[in-house]
Amino acid sequence: MLRVGLTGGIGAGKSEVARRLVLHGAVVIDADLVAREVVAPGTPGLAEIVRTFGDGVLRPDGSLDRDRLAEIVFAQPESRAKLNAIVHPRVGERMRELERAAGDVAIVVHDIPLLAENNLAAGFDEVVVVDAPPGVQEERLAKRGLSSEQARARIAAQATREQRLAVASIIVDNAGTVADLDKRVAELWGELRRRARKRTTA
Repeated sequence: MLRVGLTGGIGAGKSEVARRLVLHGAVVIDADLVAREVVAPGTPGLAEIVRTFGDGVLRPDGSLDRDRLAEIVFAQPESRAKLNAIVHPRVGERMRELERAAGDVAIVVHDIPLLAENNLAAGFDEVVVVDAPPGVQEERLAKRGLSSEQARARIAAQATREQRLAVASIIVDNAGTVADLDKRVAELWGELRRRARKRTTA
């Protein structure tokens, strides 16, 4: 198995790369989706969040009110630490379960937005960083309805471009067109397969 960490700044196109890798045959494990799964209604994760933060973090239908919870934890660092202590171990265990289910010969790609910020690079055989210049990121975020100020604030809240590139073993340049990206992801898949074979014969 080749374990790959995939990351990129907001608007860089990480999700587009992940979607294309699935089509090529990769097993992609999305950290954001897993984080939602472990706090879905009826889970021990959600029950612990309610015990810690109160019923006020629930919507009328019993699901987690993420906006309300975010208001609490971003205002109080100690609350954020409590939330991370509840969610992160569960996310980690679920991602390991999904990885084990993929089988020994798979190329497993962990789609992790904050890989650089959380110093997770050392846990992977390869780290793929999807890169685009800040100006391109801002243009893409503007198409999602964000103002220039909002876009710059979101970009500034993440690791710097330099910090992400520093942890990369492979960089995917996504400053161009969709056709350019298709070509680059095909090249990326070929390189990941080559590195996976090299590991099995080493």
